[in-house]
Order: sequence, then C-alpha cells, then structure tokens
Amino acid sequence: MSKRKLKDRITLNPIMTFIILMLVVIVASGILSLVGFESTYNVYNDSTGEYTQTLVSVFNLFSLSGLKYIFTSTVSNFVAFTPLSMLIIILIGIGIMEKSGFLKTAFTLLSKYCKKNTVTFVLVFLSIISSLMGDLGYIIFIPLSALLFLHGRRNPTLGIIASFAGLTCGSGISIFLTSIDSELLKLTLTSAAVLDKGYKLNTLCFLFIMLAAVVALSFLITFITEKIVAPRLPKYEFTELEEDVVIGRKELKGLIYALGAGLLYLIFFIYNIIPGLPFSGNLLDNTQTYYIDKLFSYDSFFSNGFVFIILILFVIWGLFYGIGAKTIKNNNDVCNYLGHSLDGTGRTLVLIFFASALINIFKKSEIGTVLIATFTSFIENTSFTGIPLIILLFLLVSLGTLLVPSSTAKYSIMAGVVVPTLMNAGITPEFGQVIFRFAESITTGLTPLLAYFVIYLAFIQKYNQDEKPISLFKTIKYQLPYSFGTAGLFIALIIIWYIIGIPIGIGGAAVL
Repeated sequence: MSKRKLKDRITLNPIMTFIILMLVVIVASGILSLVGFESTYNVYNDSTGEYTQTLVSVFNLFSLSGLKYIFTSTVSNFVAFTPLSMLIIILIGIGIMEKSGFLKTAFTLLSKYCKKNTVTFVLVFLSIISSLMGDLGYIIFIPLSALLFLHGRRNPTLGIIASFAGLTCGSGISIFLTSIDSELLKLTLTSAAVLDKGYKLNTLCFLFIMLAAVVALSFLITFITEKIVAPRLPKYEFTELEEDVVIGRKELKGLIYALGAGLLYLIFFIYNIIPGLPFSGNLLDNTQTYYIDKLFSYDSFFSNGFVFIILILFVIWGLFYGIGAKTIKNNNDVCNYLGHSLDGTGRTLVLIFFASALINIFKKSEIGTVLIATFTSFIENTSFTGIPLIILLFLLVSLGTLLVPSSTAKYSIMAGVVVPTLMNAGITPEFGQVIFRFAESITTGLTPLLAYFVIYLAFIQKYNQDEKPISLFKTIKYQLPYSFGTAGLFIALIIIWYIIGIPIGIGGAAVL
C-alpha cells in the first residue's frame, strides 16, 4: 500500500479528533491528579490590597465526581457556548445579504477593480483591527472572507485561512485600547503597585509599537497568503451558480439604496456612543472610567446589544439592496432569505457541540491553570535579565496559550509575579504587557481550545470539495507559516524597541 493511500485511510474526521482529545484529557487528568501535579500563584485581594498565594491542583475527571460533572454540564455548556449563539445570529444577517445579491455585487465590484494582493491586504488589515469589537470578528470575518474570495473567483478556503490568521495573530495588537487590554492594564497597574504604588499609565501608552505591528503584520500575512499558502491549496472548481455576475443598472441602484440606508443607521448608533454631545452617549455605561469600558462593560447597552446591532445592519444592507435591485419582491422573500445561510449547518452544529465539550472538560481539569502557574514560578525564580528574560517570557506565554487561550485567565495568574520581576530587571510594566500580548498572539490560532477555532474549522469543511473531510490537524498546519512568521516579526519588534529605548506609546516606555 502506498504512503498516500495509507495516509488517506488514517485521516481522522475532526469530530472523532475532538472525541479522542476529550478522552486524552480525562485520562491525563486522572494521572496528573494521582501524581499530585499542582502549583501556586499570587491573587490580588481587593479588600486587603495585598497578594495572597493560591494553590491550584488538577481536578480528576477520571473519577465518579468527574464523570458526573461531564454528564451534567455538557448540554448546558453547549447551550451557553457563546460562538454558537453569535454564529446563528450573524448568519441570519449574512443570509439575506447573500441571497438578495448584495454581497455578490459588492464583492464582485471590489474584486474587479482591485488587485488580488490588495483585496487580501484589506481583508487581513480589517481582521487584525477587528480586535476592537472583541471576539465578534471571528464570527463576521470568517464567513464573509469565504464569500469575498468566492465572488472574486478565488478559492474561498484561502480567504478563511488568511482571515483567521489576521484574527489570531493580530489578537494581541490594538491601536486603540480594547476591552481585553483594559482588563489587562488594570492587572498591570495593580501588579506594578507592589514596587511602585504611584505608577500610572494612560490608554495610549502602547500606541507607537502597536501601529508598527499592525502595518508590518498586515504585509507579512498578505505575503504568506499569496506566496506560501495559496500555491499549496488545491484548485477550486466553481459551479454554475458561482459564475461571474453582471453588474447592471439595477444592481448599482440596489447598492446605492443599501449603502445609503446603512450609512444612516450607522450615523445614528455612532452618535449614541459619543459622549458629551446633546442627547448622545445613551448606549454607554457611564459608570466606567475608560471609554472602551463604557462601550464594552457588562452593563453597557452597546456591549450587550452589539451582536444584534450588527445583525440589523446586515439585514438593512440586504433588504434595501433587494428593494433597489428588485431581487426582493415580497415579505416571503425576506423571510426565506433570512434563513438562507442556516441551510446545511447540521455538521457545523455537531462540530461546535464536541468542541464546546472538549473546552469545558479541559477547563474543569485545571491542567492549563496549573501549567501557567508553574511557568510563572519558573520566571520568578530565574536569574535571567534583559533580552534573555524577555525571550523566556515570550516563549512560556506562547506555550501556555496552547492550553489557556484566554488572555485574562493567563494574565491574572502571571501578572502578580511577572510584572514585579520585569520591573526589578529594569523593564517597564507596560512593555511587559506588550510582550505578553505579542507572545500569546503567535499560538492563539494553533489550539482547538480557542472557542472560535471551531468556526474556522467548520467553514473550511463547508468549502472543502474533497470527498474526505479535512482533518483538524491539517487546518492547524495551514496556520503554521503565519505563526512562525509572526513570531519572528514580534520578537524583532520587541528587541528593537528594547535596545533603542524609544517610547512604545504616549507616556509608555520599554525600560525604566
């Protein structure tokens, strides 16, 4: 039997891979619990203003109590799994935009008048800066990137891969302070107060290095996409339904209607998130200090309704395009189009079910938490300083992200030790946060424990024209060139800024 045929026979369906990984986690938790795998880390106590040590150990899932937890929590966890509800809501809006012809017309015009590299660059750039809207970028850009490339007569899988690379490798880059960065900044300042109680930072302290990272990463991901990934993908066979669209007067009229209505809608909401204007700021949580927290705090109307706000925008675009182009004739058309993108989502729902189960049981096992705490202790006890310390922190955060993708979960464990350790080595707390954010970005797209990895996986499967499903590990392999390239870029930026000593932002420095 040839190696190729053998490889085809042993290729695992992603669903089976999730099941196997769950079994591995269950058995591993039993073994690690038996050998006493545990660690301690510092937790800040708000009431006392001091750090206290917390012991964390592995929870044994290979036990009666562990099995009870798995059976009682799996269904409720699936129902509450955020990517599931967000995907269904956004697909409703994408359905009417796609079926009415809005997306086909807009993307065809874009592809017709722009070079392929330009389209890829714009997609990647928007994916990177979408971190401002939190995790919603995964739900919006992954399905839209496939349609953008499809209507541009290119392999839609390439668009999905490029967009996911931008979303993950750019997850730690933010020109403006995001809700996650705001939470991390609070932890940074709290940890810095251990050595300097008067240490202060403003929200633009990362601006310069982040601007450089956004531009450089956009070019890098575009280059990798066009020169490395695209030639390796199989040729995509377009169906008759995917033939080139002819843009006529009706289509242009529909586009004008859609963009005009969408603009009015956006003006209304943008006005209502600008504080200080007459009758404005109604969608903000004005109890918060930072503007980004006013937008995305738990009590903010804008934050709680953001997904629905995007849904209405998509519906407006699709509806008004359909009215102008006469592709929507009655209310039945509207209702049918709303459900268009939900057709054939059975396999996606199954993938999401098993992915949510894996993430749930791994989180419960505390394996990742113990490992991050162990890494933190290692950093605390090392004698490294300067660039060796920076590289060590970078590598350990990158490795830890494979098991704990959540930024706040990792940093809440690490900050209390890492920030003072860096300060003692002459490295500023804000530069430590930059190192942390850059480091976790390079491996975020390589772990199925990322809640939104399953969205990436599901849409690659959707546009796969091979009879056999693409394995989970192959979808990870697609992201490896981006991970290695981004690692080289970010390490170079960090070392350059550290050696030269130029400001990393307004009021932010690399060295004390």
